[in-house]
Amino acid sequence: MIELFRSALRNLIRKRMRTGLTVASIAIGIASVVIIGAIGDSGKLAVSAEMENMGLGGLLVSASTSTDQSIKLRSSDLEAIRQIPTVEDAMPIVVYSTRVSLRGQQSNSIVWGIDAGANQVISLNLLHGRIISRSDIQNSGKVCMVDQNFAKEVYGRENIVGKELEVLIQGQYETFEIVGIVEAGSSILQNVIGNYAPSFVYVPYSSLQQGIGQDKFDQIAIKVDNTDQNQVDQTADSIVSTLDEINGVDGAYETQNLAKQKDRLSAMMDIVTWILSAIGAISLLVAGLGIMTIMLVSVTERTREIGIKKAIGARSGLIWAEFLIEAICLTAIGSIVGASFGLLVSFVGAGAIGLQYVISMPFVLGAVGFSMLTGIIFGVYPAIKASRLKPVDALRRE
Repeated sequence: MIELFRSALRNLIRKRMRTGLTVASIAIGIASVVIIGAIGDSGKLAVSAEMENMGLGGLLVSASTSTDQSIKLRSSDLEAIRQIPTVEDAMPIVVYSTRVSLRGQQSNSIVWGIDAGANQVISLNLLHGRIISRSDIQNSGKVCMVDQNFAKEVYGRENIVGKELEVLIQGQYETFEIVGIVEAGSSILQNVIGNYAPSFVYVPYSSLQQGIGQDKFDQIAIKVDNTDQNQVDQTADSIVSTLDEINGVDGAYETQNLAKQKDRLSAMMDIVTWILSAIGAISLLVAGLGIMTIMLVSVTERTREIGIKKAIGARSGLIWAEFLIEAICLTAIGSIVGASFGLLVSFVGAGAIGLQYVISMPFVLGAVGFSMLTGIIFGVYPAIKASRLKPVDALRRE
């Protein structure tokens, strides 16, 4: 058996150009599948982390879009939600899309009006300074927190605590003192699309309410004391029924289970990854046809050699094995080169756009296995054709 592999490698080396082109076609196919798989796995992890960084891991309550637009969330609703036994904490959110100016540099921004201790409900990783306090809420303080990317973009450093930020509210710029720098939840978006991704600014919700002239909330973020999905669903039902009851309405409020949304998004990304991988696998089938063509050419070129081997006693099974092993070696080399190249490209690409590199080795091994199976299937016919040559007919050919 070892001698058959040695013979196969010698035959492949003898036709370097042909072997190189065939190996390249296999490598391109396997590399494309591996890269797609890596993008899918890294993308799923990035989206999950992004949602966690934005605090999207519990429940969000809002007024239903299908009901009267005058129905909004109020302070009484917030207190009622906090009284539900399975609710660990709840925080009002006011969202305002506007423009901000820092050091004379203007940019689009999403201003989040949040409560004191927001980092207990949503994921806010404080890097410098402090979190918005209860005193800031009570006094409608003109203070804010910004993300690290925004700070770096303008000042070239993260810590800009004490600087002033101008926020455009209702047509007028208002001055907020920066008291904290938080980890950027939109870092991946920033790396991919740069300035088109809006910065995040966090202010006391009372200050934003005062500025835009409203006393209601857009949403209420809820942290449930149990991560069991059945418990979370029951809590969501309790919240809706409680709000409907105290406000004398029916179906006016809705909840979003953000953990489930992450799961749905991951499932969708899995489907997209498999579809793209299937498209990439088509190139492996094309490469398989190339292997069969090359092996048929090899059979034609070595017809006389086959005749001599059979004339001196070589069995048809040995000839069959020799050509099949040659096809397997060709496929194996292409698969190894392609998988290695795909892993390298996906690793470099993930680092370039700020994604954490993740790859499923079972997926890679599956791609390599499919490639090997393709090589074997398309190598069988040329091997059978070679093994069925009659010695007399083979020796008669030049």
